[in-house]
Amino acid sequence: MKAAIITIGDEILIGQIVDTNSAFIAKSLDRIGVEIREMISISDDKKQILDTFSTLQDKVDIVMVTGGLGPTKDDVTKKTFCEYFNDELVVNPEVLAHVTQLIEGYFKRPITQMNKDQALVPSTCTILHNKVGTAPGMWMKKENTVFVSLPGVPYEMKYLVEEEIIPKIVREYKRPYIIHKTILTYGQGESLVAERIEQWENNLPDFIKLAYLPNPGRVRLRLTARGTDKEELEKAIEDNVQTLDAIIHDIIVGYEENETIETVIGKLLSKQNKAIATAESCTGGRIAALLSAVPGSSGYFKGGVVSYATEVKANVLGVPQNLIDQFSVVSAEVASAMALNVRSLLKTDYAIATTGNAGPSKGDSDAEIGTVFIALATPNGVITEEFNFGQPREKVIDRATVKSLEILQKEILKIV
Repeated sequence: MKAAIITIGDEILIGQIVDTNSAFIAKSLDRIGVEIREMISISDDKKQILDTFSTLQDKVDIVMVTGGLGPTKDDVTKKTFCEYFNDELVVNPEVLAHVTQLIEGYFKRPITQMNKDQALVPSTCTILHNKVGTAPGMWMKKENTVFVSLPGVPYEMKYLVEEEIIPKIVREYKRPYIIHKTILTYGQGESLVAERIEQWENNLPDFIKLAYLPNPGRVRLRLTARGTDKEELEKAIEDNVQTLDAIIHDIIVGYEENETIETVIGKLLSKQNKAIATAESCTGGRIAALLSAVPGSSGYFKGGVVSYATEVKANVLGVPQNLIDQFSVVSAEVASAMALNVRSLLKTDYAIATTGNAGPSKGDSDAEIGTVFIALATPNGVITEEFNFGQPREKVIDRATVKSLEILQKEILKIV
């Protein structure tokens, strides 16, 4: 099956909100073997919606549409569906009963005509019952293409995709298997990784494709296999991953989308029954945010100090003022003191510290813009490294955050 995803809403086109619906729908369809061919965002305009439908007609098997199902005048999707399918809006009694119960029974207020109009649907559509909202989903077919209309509210859309659409597609359509495996690497750039695995990549079977997904300081390698024999695909993926691991074992830190480096670190710390703390200046708490976002992190992440100002380094972390005066706040000596002191303050086994000039201008130091010192306090002492991550500012912060986690992970692995 081939699919297209359309998001309707002027708020998306002007950047007022970010379209997360398309990503969720794409992942959900991909999991059941539906290939995504296009993602399109368009305005709440009847002509544009009709033109887009006509363009996609018979080019894909299913068109997923989100947005434009609200009760206000600027939401035109239902009326446009009727025009495209030469249909008319009628009141669906089951939807009306649900909307009435939701408004009067749950929200405890009188139902309005605008609320009742949510029960208006094209007469020939298959209703996708929305138990968590008032706007029902709609499933309609024209020639060889199914058009599915979903509310734009994310939690309502997700409910309908998971509870109505995916089961319906699985029941009614035959699909190939699509198997993904994502390998997470840290510490080397895309071009260097590509050079190291070139021969391996050239020997991949035709039904397995490799994609490079680079970010500052890390590269994800996504293997995708398509075919009709699920077991054969899974075996081929695993065999090739094992071969890859033998080539770049030193930079592989995990697998799959949910196995981020902070997740890997969390598992290692939990296994060792060790704890970590952070003291951050130029990274502004991003390391702490990543560590604490992992479910169960309270078992090993004790906390952090965002010592952005020089006086916080001195007054909270206890970095000696003479050390700051002699070496400046952006120095190996201050980074080391930050890591050692926060480790002592929060009574942890490990502590990571960052201090640097992220730019665009210099702060309380004459160090070159882009300079970052990262220190890791361990049970055996402190390790401090100097880097220059260049510019712009966001790149410096991102790369310092990633490099800090990489240093931490490598050190923890030494005693596994």
